[in-house]
Amino acid sequence: MCGIVGYIGNRQAAPILLDGLGKLEYRGYDSAGIAVYNEGKIDMIKSKGRLKVLSELTHDGATLEGTMGIGHTRWATHGSPSDVNAHPHFNADKSIVVVHNGIIENYLKLKKKLKKRDYQFVSETDTEVIAHLLDYYYQGNPLEAITKIMHRMEGSYALGIMFKDHPDQLYAVRKDSPLIVGHTDGGCIIASDVPAVLRYTRDVYFIENEEIVRMTADSMEFFNVDEEPIVKEPVRIEWDVNAAEKGGYEHFMLKEMYEQPKAVMDTFSPRIKGSQIEIEELGMTEEEIRKLRKIMIVACGSASHVGHTSKYILEGLARLPVEVDMASEFRYRNPILDEQTLVVVISQSGETADTLAALRQAKKMGARVLGIVNVVGSSIAREADNVMYTWAGPEIAVATTKAYSAQLTAMYLLAMKFGKARGLLREDELQEMLGSLKALPAQIEMILSNREKIQKFANRYLAARDIFFIGRGIDHAISMEGSLKLKEISYIHSEAYAAGELKHGTISLVEEGTLVAAVLTQKELYKKMISNMEEVRTRGAFVMAVTVEGNTEVEKAADYVIYIPETNKYFTNSLAIIPLQLFAYYIAVGRGCDVDKPRNLAKSVTVE
Repeated sequence: MCGIVGYIGNRQAAPILLDGLGKLEYRGYDSAGIAVYNEGKIDMIKSKGRLKVLSELTHDGATLEGTMGIGHTRWATHGSPSDVNAHPHFNADKSIVVVHNGIIENYLKLKKKLKKRDYQFVSETDTEVIAHLLDYYYQGNPLEAITKIMHRMEGSYALGIMFKDHPDQLYAVRKDSPLIVGHTDGGCIIASDVPAVLRYTRDVYFIENEEIVRMTADSMEFFNVDEEPIVKEPVRIEWDVNAAEKGGYEHFMLKEMYEQPKAVMDTFSPRIKGSQIEIEELGMTEEEIRKLRKIMIVACGSASHVGHTSKYILEGLARLPVEVDMASEFRYRNPILDEQTLVVVISQSGETADTLAALRQAKKMGARVLGIVNVVGSSIAREADNVMYTWAGPEIAVATTKAYSAQLTAMYLLAMKFGKARGLLREDELQEMLGSLKALPAQIEMILSNREKIQKFANRYLAARDIFFIGRGIDHAISMEGSLKLKEISYIHSEAYAAGELKHGTISLVEEGTLVAAVLTQKELYKKMISNMEEVRTRGAFVMAVTVEGNTEVEKAADYVIYIPETNKYFTNSLAIIPLQLFAYYIAVGRGCDVDKPRNLAKSVTVE
């Protein structure tokens, strides 16, 4: 979960590296470093803390001259954040330097072997093993040394490597951690993710597992782990370069919340043709849809909350049994699936390690896999049987907002498509739902326009220690996401509970002044939810309710009510989550938290 950038060309490398790392800081911000080749030696500067520390030390790169270099922003896995543990890492005589994203699982075994051969280690990282292992196998041929270490390392890695003996060559290597390369004007660039390269190129090559790239200032060659040349085709990135900038907003998170109407519209618009839903990339006939016996949704974090919402919608519209699995658990529970099971894996980055591993396991067991991802050409997109893109554009803030809303939209379309194909959704019902779907962007904009009211309310709870979210059915899924947003960025302890479970122990946590956020958007559950709200209120809770316009009865059981526009009951998550996102955002801002880069978190979880 680190960011890698590398450059070789006819321009000064350090400013390009710092610029690219700035676009990747959401991937890691415990420490940062850059190494640049200059006049027969490799110069390196690295430091604990945010990238701005490194920028200040190098005067924005001006003090490190040279036209080839590699850089890194770190999210610590092995060894605490420190100057010495920061990347890049050298071998003993500083002739080989490496940056690494991933985890070398057998690094202790390799380290023990190298120590017996008198290699000395200065850091606590697994990455330093790579530098020394390269040194051990290097006999003048970088490609040969790289392939040898690939045969001996276990785990995941994306690497950028420079050899002092080869000042005109930059190497990139990938296994289970994302890496892209591309030609720039007068050079070549490598990076962990698209935002780092958008300023320099739109045509990129997605490196596959166990592939190696050798770059010079004007060429790029690809090899497999057996040193055999391979041919790759570039992918055109259509993202707007300005989408990766703040554009005048105080934080990326706020900007991305305001981009949700567009993300929702861009995700459904290409898939509604006339009055029907056409998901060409699904690659399934209606007969194949009807033959399905089960759907399994596998995801992590916010994407898993999309899955929980989708369970209610798919079972309601298509009458197919749906299981929702956390990807980290799916891998180890010996799931039951076959060729009549559709496994839907959801990931913003398309590189989430556990989700990607679950995809591979599902395919081995004979299931069909549909990937719902935001990044074109990502690992999940390439390895799934079919892929449905969410057109949210680059999402920089660690806490997801617009990607979550786009994923919900994709699942709405899928559920309606399946319901219609299975003969359970009448034409008039479909048209009513499509009308409601098309109205969502404007309704989201309307909620966002009232953000000042939510900000004023949030300011009252800046010192809160515990906040609880409750809901039933789809509202429970909304509550889980609302709670996650709050804890992610404000560091306030927050939990989401199924409201019907309160009396089974959790109500004992409610005391005088505790804030309870109650979500009630499902009309058939209004009365039961109001009863639950009264239960916590009589025990001293202050109740904030999020409900649909017209449900004024809720005011009897709530101290503060946020109304959302009326929509189809299956689409309420798209509206109810907006005030909860704003609530979390303004509490975090009021508490002085780093909203875009919350502590201990990284955007793309590319390791277990």
